[in-house]
Order: sequence, then C-alpha cells, then structure tokens
Amino acid sequence: AVSIPLSILTSIILLGLMGETINTMTLGGLALAVGILVDDATVTIENIERFLDEGHPLREAILEGAAQISVPALVSTLCICIVFLPMFFLAGVPRFLFVPLAEAVVFAMLASYVLSRTLVPTLAMYLLRHKDHGGTGIFSRFQRGFERLFEAVRAAYASLLERLVGARRLFIPCFLGLCLIVFLLVPFLGQDFFPDTDSGQFILHVRGAPGLRIEEQARLCDLVEDQIRKVIPANEIVSILDNIGLPYSTMNTQHLTNGTLAANDADIMVNLKEDHKPTADYVRTMRSTLPRLFPDATFYFLPADITTQILNFGVPAPIDIQIEGNDVDVSKARADHILSQLRHVSGLTDLRIQQPFDNPTLQLKVDRTKALQGGYTQRDVATSILNTLSGSFQVTPMFFLNMKNHVSYNMVAQTPQYKMGSLQDLQNIPINKNTSTTVPGATSTTPEILGDLATMHRGTEMGVVSHYNLRRVIDIYGSVQDRDLGSVSRDITKILDRSEKDLPKGTFITLKGQVITMRSAYIGLIGGLFFSIVLVYLLIVVNFQSWVDPFIIITALPAALAGIVVFLFLTHTTLSVPALMGAIMCMGVATANSILVISFAKSRLEEHSDAVRAAIEAGSTRFRPVVMTALAMIIGMVPMALGAGDGGEQNAPLGRAVIGGLICATVATLIFVPSVFALIHGSRSSRAARERKLTEAQHA
Repeated sequence: AVSIPLSILTSIILLGLMGETINTMTLGGLALAVGILVDDATVTIENIERFLDEGHPLREAILEGAAQISVPALVSTLCICIVFLPMFFLAGVPRFLFVPLAEAVVFAMLASYVLSRTLVPTLAMYLLRHKDHGGTGIFSRFQRGFERLFEAVRAAYASLLERLVGARRLFIPCFLGLCLIVFLLVPFLGQDFFPDTDSGQFILHVRGAPGLRIEEQARLCDLVEDQIRKVIPANEIVSILDNIGLPYSTMNTQHLTNGTLAANDADIMVNLKEDHKPTADYVRTMRSTLPRLFPDATFYFLPADITTQILNFGVPAPIDIQIEGNDVDVSKARADHILSQLRHVSGLTDLRIQQPFDNPTLQLKVDRTKALQGGYTQRDVATSILNTLSGSFQVTPMFFLNMKNHVSYNMVAQTPQYKMGSLQDLQNIPINKNTSTTVPGATSTTPEILGDLATMHRGTEMGVVSHYNLRRVIDIYGSVQDRDLGSVSRDITKILDRSEKDLPKGTFITLKGQVITMRSAYIGLIGGLFFSIVLVYLLIVVNFQSWVDPFIIITALPAALAGIVVFLFLTHTTLSVPALMGAIMCMGVATANSILVISFAKSRLEEHSDAVRAAIEAGSTRFRPVVMTALAMIIGMVPMALGAGDGGEQNAPLGRAVIGGLICATVATLIFVPSVFALIHGSRSSRAARERKLTEAQHA
C-alpha cells in the first residue's frame, strides 16, 4: 500500500520531465500499472512470510526472502517493460496515443521494483516484528479461517496438478488443441480502429436543396430542431446550437472539416445531460426518420468528440472513397454507380457524394458585336457585374488611411442587396466604360444596361472543385452503424475491386479514411505483439542461460492469447487498437508469474534431480503468490474494463483484454507450465540416466 502511490508519483515526475501531460492515455497507463504494481511488493512479502513460517529469524527471513526472488522479480519486471518497446516504433496516430501510456507503465514498474528491493524489506523489518498470529480478535479469527480454506484449496490444486503432471503426455496436446480451437472465434470478433465513445453530444449536418438561400436554410433548421426535440426528451437536452452557412473569412473556410460548402449547409450541435440515454439510439432514430420528413435535404452525422475527429484526419467521415480522373463527368458517372452498390452494404450509412453537381447558376452570354458597336468590351461588362454584385474591392481596391491610428481600412462600393432581388434588376445593371481604352469601330456612345448587351439563362455546375495530386477528385463519404468497421471495409473493398476492372484510363479509385489508418495500425501492433514475445524470450534466455527453460516459460502465452479472444467474444467487444495494446501488455504480465514457477522448479530440480517432483513442488509453493498477484492485477483492471466515466469506452477493450489474458495465463501457469517442465526435463533426465548407465556398463 505504501509502494504503489510512491511508484505512481515517481512515474508522474518522470512523465513531467519527458514533457508529457496528464491526459486520458497517461492516466490509462497509470491505471494499468496499479494492478501490476502489486506484483513486486506482494511477491517479496509473501516470500518473507514463507521463510518466517519455516522458523527463520526475522532479519534472516527478510534478507533471504528478498534475495531469493530478486533476480526472478527483475526479469519479470523487465519482461513487462520490454513488451512496450515496439510501441516506440509505431507511426502516426497510434504512436502519439500509446507512447505516453507505455512510458507511464514502464516508469511506474521500474520504480516499483526499486521500492520492492529497498523500501518494502525495510518496512518489513519494522512492522513484521509486531505481527501476532495467535490473537483472538475478529480479524485474527477471520485470518485463521481464511488460511484453513486456502490450504484446503491449495491441497486440492496440488492433487489436481499431480494427476495432470502424471498424464502430461495426454494433457499437454489437449490443452494446446483447446487453445488453438479458441482462435476460430477471431473472425467473429469484428474489427474497429477505436471503440465508439458516448460523449453526450452529436453534430447533425443538414444540407438543403442546392442554391437554397440562407434564411430558408435557417427555417429548415428550425423544423429539424423541432423533430430533434420530439426524439430526445427535453429534460436530457442541455443546448442546441445551429451553425448555418459559410464563415466570413476564406481563411476559416480552408480549415473547415465538416463538409460545409455553401449557404445551404448547416451544423446542428446538440449537447446532452450526463444522465442521458445512449446517444447512438437517438442517432439511429433520426437517421431513419429525418430523410422521410425532409426528402429534399441531405442528413449525415459528423464526429463530435475530438478523438474521432483526430482519427478521421479532418475528413467528415470515417470512410472516404476518392475517385480521381481527368474527366470529371466520367468520374461522376463512376461515383454514382459505386454509390448505388454501396447502399446495399449492411452497416454502411450516411452515404453521399461530397461535391454537388447541381449548384444553380445564371449563365450570361455577351453579344460581342452589339457591345463593340456601343464601345464596350467583354471586360467592361464583367467589371460592371463584379462591382455591382461582389463589390469594387476585387477589381479596384481602395484604402483609407486613418492618420490618427495609422490603420488602413478597405473601401468597397457595392449595390445594396435589396436592390438586386430579381432577374429584371440584374438586367438593369448599368455598364461602365473603361475610359482608358477606346474601341475601334464603335458607332454609339449611349450608356447601355446589361440586358441590352447579354442574354441570361439558368444552368448548373459543381458547387466546389476538389483536387488531389493535381487531378480532379470526387469523394464518397460514409459512416458505420451497428457493425464493425473491418467487416464494412471488406465489403467496400470487394465492390471497389469489381469497379476497378472496367475503369477508363486515367481514372483511379482509392479507399481512404480510418480504414487505411486502422490497417496500418493493426500491422504495426500485431508485428509488435510477436516482436514482444521474441524480446521476452531472448531476455529470459540471457537470464537462465538456457534455450529450453525460456521456451517452457512462454508456453503460457498461447493460453493468454486464447483468453483474450474468449473474453472479448463474451463481452461483445470488437478487436481494436486498445485491445491489441492490452494483448501486448498481457504478454509481459503472463510471463512474469511463469518465471517465478520455473525458477523455483529449477532450484528444486538441482537438489533432487526429479523433474516431476520439482514441477509439483514449484506449483504448490508458488500457488499463493501467483494467485495473489493475478487477482490483484485482475481487480486493478476491473474499473478500466467497465468503461466507467466520460471516455471510459476508449480504454475498456484494453482492460478486458488484460483480464481475459491473465485469467487463462494464470491457469496455464499453474497447471500447463509445470506439466511442460516435467515433460521436457523428465525426458532429459531419463536420457541422461540412460547415458550414464550405458557409460557405467561400458566401463564395467
């Protein structure tokens, strides 16, 4: 209880020196470390207790008990720390998320080991001398009752272990076969990049009909708000905020990530109270009802929390299908064909083509002959229209310098908008002649209006022109609902593979968004998982000076991986980056307890050279510390696995993976690892005995 907060404080100090902050990931790392920090101190105290129970004096028991496990505890600690080394080779978002978590755990573990070698034995010297097992209080009676129960459980375990070790040639392949069968559940887990979090807020994007005026868009938003209030009870709503149209500055426009293109776009941001019902249920209801009530509008939901926005890399959807090509009309036809197929993919929602192709326009065609007869050029007509509709700043910038504050102000001349309310008003725009140029052949000097020199007709065009690598690009955006991202992406990939076969030359289809980032992160983390196993194995090889004993120790890892799969499946948790992080961490933790068992079995084997007896003695003797540390770690992971608190869903798969892996790894450490030890060392002992007898016979 003393070493845990000191270890956490040490980790926080080192994180501060590394320039890290207190955030969700560093706190998640410290929460992970709490369960593991019990390990070093608990094993030390338990070993001291064992020596005291054997009758050793207090000082000798402390010195011998702490010294006996110093090397195994160091190797165990390093095994837990070394599995985080692959995290530092990640790239992109996973690196920035999980390197701080890894640093928090590693710093706390190293501090815990130092404290277990120094502070814990010192405290034991002062506190254990006053220990009395013969009291008559309620705690003493409870302790004696617990000890009787625990000894009965340990005796039953020892009896079971003796039978399993005796039948090791049958038990070992059956156990391994069961672990392999469990991996058949992996395709049913599903894959996500990060788990969805209920942040108590959502953003609904409303795109009205093309060309809709901003006041009409505001009226549409009011009607949509009324429907939102019908879906969500009033006592759960904190605020509803509408953001309609484009911002004033083009500098702000280029940083928009919500897909806003014109005045007919709006974001409706809804914040809910803490005790609200699941936000996903409200979103699911609105996705089905709003398009029926407002068929002329397009609705889709944007990422509301900052984590999802970062994972989308600024794109307003987790799925982005880009169609690049030189001919935008061909790309649009291909996009429509792909979109019609994507609508049949289960779990794929909020599908839309981002670039609108039906933005209304007024096309002006100037009669150049008539304009020249009046002494006007094409530039005169264009300049007059720009001055009237957009202001003079684009054509003839003017500035006013205030001599009092020495600030220059823009001076813009523009026709009031209320005087440009009809097509007739546009036709009555006067055309100003550029006096600096003369038009040869002009026959008239009478002032003209736009209607005399140009004809006007309605048309459509793209609302926005997007480029990628200099080529025109069309984006198909989509989101996922009630299905994992991995399954949806596989169906999308099949559709895109079929479409690529008949693409015209110069046209390319690319799948982007969270899918690509998720795949690259999975490759890095799964590679890191196997790399961590190799690192742990090599570390144990250096310590044991043997290739066989480290192999026996890591035989608990298949059971740990199987436990992760089973626990994720039973808790309906999809495979995700946090779950893979939990799997990597579980490799180190699962190895730690196996080291304690095998190191003790090795010492007993050196005394009496009986592998079966050494395996049974190691399991029985190390039963208490293994169970204690495993339970402490599992209990320490429970709050994280429950996903309580704001954003708790992010790290919940990590905690669940660690719990599932630890449960099965502990079982494997107690029954499977001793059986493998007895099998391998028993065979080696038998072979050595046969060789010794053969040598003796030859000498005889």
